[in-house]
Amino acid sequence: MPYTTLISIADLARHFEHPDWRIIDCRFDLADTTRGRTAYRAAHIPGAVYAHLDEDLSAPMIPGKTGRHPLPAQSDLVATLSHWGIDGRVQVVAYDDSGGPFAARLWWLLRWLGHEHVAVLDGGWRHWVAARLPVCDAQCAPVARSFTPQPRPYLAVDADDVLRALDDPAIKLLDARAADRYRGENETLDPKAGHIPGALSAPFMGNLDSAGRFLDQESLRARYRALLGATTAANTIAYCGSGVTAAHDILAMLHAGLGDARLYAGSWSHWITDPARPIETGG
Repeated sequence: MPYTTLISIADLARHFEHPDWRIIDCRFDLADTTRGRTAYRAAHIPGAVYAHLDEDLSAPMIPGKTGRHPLPAQSDLVATLSHWGIDGRVQVVAYDDSGGPFAARLWWLLRWLGHEHVAVLDGGWRHWVAARLPVCDAQCAPVARSFTPQPRPYLAVDADDVLRALDDPAIKLLDARAADRYRGENETLDPKAGHIPGALSAPFMGNLDSAGRFLDQESLRARYRALLGATTAANTIAYCGSGVTAAHDILAMLHAGLGDARLYAGSWSHWITDPARPIETGG
């Protein structure tokens, strides 16, 4: 059975040595971009390869023109996935140690290219270690395969799409950042504070329980139904600071059985590059 949203520690433990499974370590720290790779080199799930958010899962930022983590060119991402040994037969499992936002970025990118068999490890690295499951420090070099994309461009929107959505009552925007940043308080990452007008605050950490695992499907469904009302996931656009943590909200909605929401990949850090785009503050 393919895993398409989340996978448990126990289920991965039964399959992690399978030749048609590929584990991707997505640990990252926005404040210290070397920490994830350093942690990977010290210890990781056996067979895992490392994905760096800036180098592998994003295109280079162009100050004043793009958000902080632009989507990679599809050709570059296809080359990276092929190098990691991923093709249409492979079950991909992504993990991090931050509750899943960086793993969710890879999950979303793969779905954007049409690869359904990808899941985020629920509980991530910390729960894998806590369960005393195998770890290693060996650098992994998987045999390359040929990844064939089947792009689904409708999963992503740009700033013009969001501008049009502001006048469309059928579409709702979700802001996955912490509530204080949504309100325009304690902004430390971007030069302007606030949120896109009309957006609803939906911090990605609200998808997790106190142990750092995803809430059950019923609880997630209730959370997003309370936010969206009758609006469907297809008419929902998620954004965050740079198109990373918003994927966590999209993952939670799909896991809850609500369908695919869309991602404004440039997110807040791109929105504010044009002073003509409106901004709101407060709750």
